[in-house]
Amino acid sequence: MKAVLCRDLGGIDALTVSEIEPPVVRPGAVIVRVKAAALNFFDTLIVAGKYQFKPDLPFSPGGEIAGIVEQIGEGVTRFQPGDRVVAYLKWGGCREQVIVEESDLVPMPDALPFDIAAGVSITYGTAMHAFFRRAHLQRGETVAILGASGGAGLAALEIARQIGARVIACASSSKKLELARQFGADETIDYTTDNLKMRLKELTGGRGVDVVYDPVGGDLAEQALRATTWRGRFLTVGYASGTIPKIPLNLALLKGCDILGVFWGDALVREPDDNIADIEKALLWVADGSLKPLIHARYPLQQTATALRGIANRRAIGKIIIQMNET
Repeated sequence: MKAVLCRDLGGIDALTVSEIEPPVVRPGAVIVRVKAAALNFFDTLIVAGKYQFKPDLPFSPGGEIAGIVEQIGEGVTRFQPGDRVVAYLKWGGCREQVIVEESDLVPMPDALPFDIAAGVSITYGTAMHAFFRRAHLQRGETVAILGASGGAGLAALEIARQIGARVIACASSSKKLELARQFGADETIDYTTDNLKMRLKELTGGRGVDVVYDPVGGDLAEQALRATTWRGRFLTVGYASGTIPKIPLNLALLKGCDILGVFWGDALVREPDDNIADIEKALLWVADGSLKPLIHARYPLQQTATALRGIANRRAIGKIIIQMNET
């Protein structure tokens, strides 16, 4: 079978497309024929040895897949050959077949195309975990989403709207905010020209926001936390700014608010049943059109390196999908 291989940590330029032996099924696992894989920014880091996960060489990039079950191992009960599935793998998806533990697979609706389904797990899974499992977001509450035009931000925006919350999208340009409005943002803030704390207060009549979703970090985090209401919830999701903020804890005391960590990658291991339920719900919402994943481009397996360069250069707006060649 064909696979994109990282044989040494030389980055994107060192990737090759090679013929390798197909996987052999084992108890408790499933062999999936990959129909589509999704790439993310962390793939550009992992192939250079700069990510928190350092898989054994050689390995394939691609942390998310959608495909068809080809073979099941002894003890597998939830799936049969022919079933359509999605999975989050951490890495290894850019190859024609993968072996996946049964517990890591989620069934996908028949009506959902593989290229769309492949990119649902990480961004929507993180937002589902954040809003349902951590913040317990309620209909009618107000959410401020930082970095609202990025992949994580747009997914959070859509999930919050689906729950019935009022969404204030916060981003760094009018162009990015226009995209957020297209995805349903009720209000927008350009935090390069406006004071984030003051505008959030103004847009909530001085009350403050119920929930902050922050995948950005940096100086914006404290401003947003200061704009939460009494018993608000601040979700720390990531640090795209490159700076992990240091928050004065007296703010949490004075506001009676919660600062909640959103570590989806560990939660899906510790709480797998919750994650499966969340991803199944997100896939159904995508299938019925309630959620509309934004795909920037699709590439064949042979052009995986080209696709990754687009991500590394920050040119991609939305998901980059690798589609397997049909035979």
